[in-house]
Amino acid sequence: MDQKTLEDAGLLYDVAGAVATITLNRPDVRNAQTPTMWHALAGIGDELPDDVRVVVVKGAGAAFSAGLDRSMLDPSTAGEGSVVALMGQSDEEVSAAIDGFQRGFTWLRDPRFVSIAAVHGYAIGAGFQLALSCDLRVVADDAQFCMKESALGLVPDLTGTKPLVESVGYARALEICATARMVGASEAVDIGLALTAVPVAELASTVEHLVGALTAPMAGAVSETKTLLQGAADRSLDEQRRLEREAQTRRFRELVALMKQ
Repeated sequence: MDQKTLEDAGLLYDVAGAVATITLNRPDVRNAQTPTMWHALAGIGDELPDDVRVVVVKGAGAAFSAGLDRSMLDPSTAGEGSVVALMGQSDEEVSAAIDGFQRGFTWLRDPRFVSIAAVHGYAIGAGFQLALSCDLRVVADDAQFCMKESALGLVPDLTGTKPLVESVGYARALEICATARMVGASEAVDIGLALTAVPVAELASTVEHLVGALTAPMAGAVSETKTLLQGAADRSLDEQRRLEREAQTRRFRELVALMKQ
């Protein structure tokens, strides 16, 4: 991922050892998101080094992300990703375009690493869905989540609906999406959206501590555990038991191989 591509997308990207940090870097528009940003995020996912164990996603300035760049909805705008340009295509082409946008979000579920959203300020619409794409969410006490799409006559389409239901249940997810109301930091913790809420000044150190805890165990143990947990709700107990046995066999074999070195 070259520097110009990142700059054009409004992103900062850094890899330090086992930790990759992605910063949404359009603070003048509260890190509003664009198709260019989504494609760049997907590119980062494609090129992420195999030895990265934790990916941290955060926002520069006063917010995590205010969501979709509203210029995309401006009828006078016909550039890349604009609704006007998109609706000039067939349904199949629109679906393919959205699929490309979604790839900027889906890679954060990869079991090779654990992803963390460090959220402060607004996480609206696409911003909320980006946070939901991460395995874990740590929030500042000023965080405000909102699934704004229904207020714009749209639906959440950047892969946020499934993790939202998994986090808070169907009824609460429907209420949050259909009313487009704000969910504050304290409520986010109470309903299972976030791990913890801390003062803004402590957000970075709290995330740093969590990163340290996640990188302490052997990499294989964490990635195997993430894989087991990701699909557990959709599997039968017998299938889950089988996958646990197979994963544990792989873990024992790796440990024995290490002991023999």
